[in-house]
Amino acid sequence: MTTRATAARRAAVLGKPIAHSLSPVLHRAAYEELGLTDWSYDRFELDEAALPGFVEGLGPEWAGLSVTMPLKRAVIPLLDGISETAASVETVNTVLFTEDGRRLGDNTDIPGMVAALRERGIEQVDSAAVLGAGATASSALAALARICTGEVVAYVRSEARAAEMRQWGERLGIEVRTADWADAAEALRAPLVVATTPAGATDALAHAVPERPAALFDVLYDPWPTELAARWSMTGGAVVGGLDLLVHQAVLQVEQMTGLGPAPVEAMRKAGEHALAAR
Repeated sequence: MTTRATAARRAAVLGKPIAHSLSPVLHRAAYEELGLTDWSYDRFELDEAALPGFVEGLGPEWAGLSVTMPLKRAVIPLLDGISETAASVETVNTVLFTEDGRRLGDNTDIPGMVAALRERGIEQVDSAAVLGAGATASSALAALARICTGEVVAYVRSEARAAEMRQWGERLGIEVRTADWADAAEALRAPLVVATTPAGATDALAHAVPERPAALFDVLYDPWPTELAARWSMTGGAVVGGLDLLVHQAVLQVEQMTGLGPAPVEAMRKAGEHALAAR
């Protein structure tokens, strides 16, 4: 670590609930490795109603914000502009404050997903399956649009959700077919399965993991492993977890907020693993 003579800067993660967030652990680990001794990273629990007042009250010492649920769309009207990546899914998880006072929004979840997959050697697939249809599923489709050359099948619980996923597919330029959640076991035979569901939602699928599964990307990180991920690993399939995603999206945030890079991936991952083990 080399100490850098920099002005004191601030960053934080916003959301509700927020006490569980690993973002402070990851960003602080990066600051330590990068020698940013005067930088701080905090967490603030805010809902949509409190967000505008909080953002308006931030001073020039602020470098950026990480934004989590339920604020990823609520923050957009408060910004001066958003990146093409953020616009593609109408979701911002990163706010950057420029020297000339502008507030710019980005989405590092999407390239973070791609980076997490590539780290495990998954560069391209000819088809994929997505379990679930929430906000994370739209980001998953955006990531798959970059690496999947064929059809994505989304397994959902309602026709309304199915229509949303098909609309996202059209918008993102990726072929999306929808199927009923009752048939979700069929998804497990895809070259890449992306599970975007809440804790416990895929537990019943663990028994259906095929003898030779391909790759699973389960976006959960606590509790970990999920029953599906544990069974997948036992049968020899490749598994990418939620901590991998969290680390890689945070890496991009650190690099954007500090202007320094590369961010220390392994130090951030180890800090996250240690924090999870302590829970």
